Amino acid sequence: MQEMSGFLFGFVEFAAALFIFLLGITAMFLMIVYIKDVTQTKQAVLRNYPVIGHFRYFFETLGEFFRQYFFAMDREELPFNRAQRTWVYKAGKNINNTVAFGSTKDLRRIGSVMFVNSPFPTLDEDAVHCTETVIGPYCEHPYKTSAIFCVSAMSYGAISRPAVRSLAHGARKANIWLNTGEGGLSPYHLEGDCDIVFQMGTAKNGVSDHDGNLDDDLLRKVAAHDQVKMFEIKLSQGAKPGKGGILPAEKVTREIAEIRHIPVGKAAISPNRHTDVNTNGELLDLIERIRRVTGKPVGFKAVISDEQWLDDLFTEVIQRGIESAPDFIVVDSADGGTGAAPLPLIDDMGLPLRESLPMLENKLLEYGLRQRVKIIASGKLVTPADVAWAICLGADFCVSARGFMFALGCIQALQCNKNTCPTGITTHNKDLQRGLIPEDKIEKVASYAKNLVHEVGIIAHSCGVKEPRQLDRRHARVVMENSLSKRLDELHPFPIAVKTESININKDEE
Repeated sequence: MQEMSGFLFGFVEFAAALFIFLLGITAMFLMIVYIKDVTQTKQAVLRNYPVIGHFRYFFETLGEFFRQYFFAMDREELPFNRAQRTWVYKAGKNINNTVAFGSTKDLRRIGSVMFVNSPFPTLDEDAVHCTETVIGPYCEHPYKTSAIFCVSAMSYGAISRPAVRSLAHGARKANIWLNTGEGGLSPYHLEGDCDIVFQMGTAKNGVSDHDGNLDDDLLRKVAAHDQVKMFEIKLSQGAKPGKGGILPAEKVTREIAEIRHIPVGKAAISPNRHTDVNTNGELLDLIERIRRVTGKPVGFKAVISDEQWLDDLFTEVIQRGIESAPDFIVVDSADGGTGAAPLPLIDDMGLPLRESLPMLENKLLEYGLRQRVKIIASGKLVTPADVAWAICLGADFCVSARGFMFALGCIQALQCNKNTCPTGITTHNKDLQRGLIPEDKIEKVASYAKNLVHEVGIIAHSCGVKEPRQLDRRHARVVMENSLSKRLDELHPFPIAVKTESININKDEE
């Protein structure tokens, strides 16, 4: 008994001593922080409120993560709200996406899109799958596809190895294409055996010589892969028009550097534009060169804000001949996303799709090039309604990056520009990549694409057409300032005048 009481007394004495020691250490630490705060001259909050002022920055950091879970309503968060993310998550998991009671969408909000239902919707037995479309009819190897929704540009480097593998295999299962992004063609793009669009950014990663010039032999090497179906010249990107790609130094691993032909561990900053393209004529020359060398369709990706530029470009096409036209144009919008970009460009540069997409289609119609040049829409298209709306406005195809990131498990933590993505999608930290299991994500990528296209079909059939490609501006309305809606063909009327030269060329060539 005495031994037990002696042990307890000794333990209490030790615990008290430890407590006093830790208290002393804590007091000393707080005193150091206090002295440092009141003497520093850069942060007024810490100078006026030493020690406790640090809680302000701590809570500000926590707020970034807690906002979407505790405070934001289902449809008020940006860039994507909870309702949008939840739809994608369920579609990826193949979970029933029906809802009950009524819509939570505010149909009175300016800009809201509503589709025009037909009194005689399409019957199931009359419905057809998306028709096959040919891109690049003047090429040695035209590309034929029935896809309408595909994976937009995300480079190996901006996203991780397991993410690329998941997208490549998932794209194959869904029978859609995968865009490599401007980081070059990696083995992980190829291993999925899916259709691939090779994107050539302003740095020409993977197809340039040591001086940064386009190398025809490297182009042929890429084109030799049967999976590579098209080549896309990136002029500009929706989230950062006028700014090249930005890959932080910590993401430039040895493997990524070898694929891109760049130095290891050094930030990869692409030029603001292609240094060898200064005019529309030089752009068409570059398109023709790549098409001749590879034998495959070639187009370009751009943020479109200027009608005059389209006039000048298409006038040049008409003068050269319709075969000189780009095989496709990817119109990226101010709604587009990125891994890293300056805030003024993300917030204030470029036009959203609701303006640029009908602008592009009208100009193609005006010059008689609409059948020749296919339109691919990009920028915040993640749900069936988004895609159906873009098709109504003139898109032949829609592509999404962030939608497929959600299918991979993205939680919108806004860490893409760092190497700290908690879901392993945009990081090369091996510990964080452990959470991303390709075998699981492949199915989610494929299911997301298939379910989205299925529900675009539901919208199309409700509008009274047999398949999504038959949707046009008559099938959707947009809410205006007076809370009443206008049909898209009233809001964006088709051009009345069509260039005579383009009509003749179109009739002869088509």
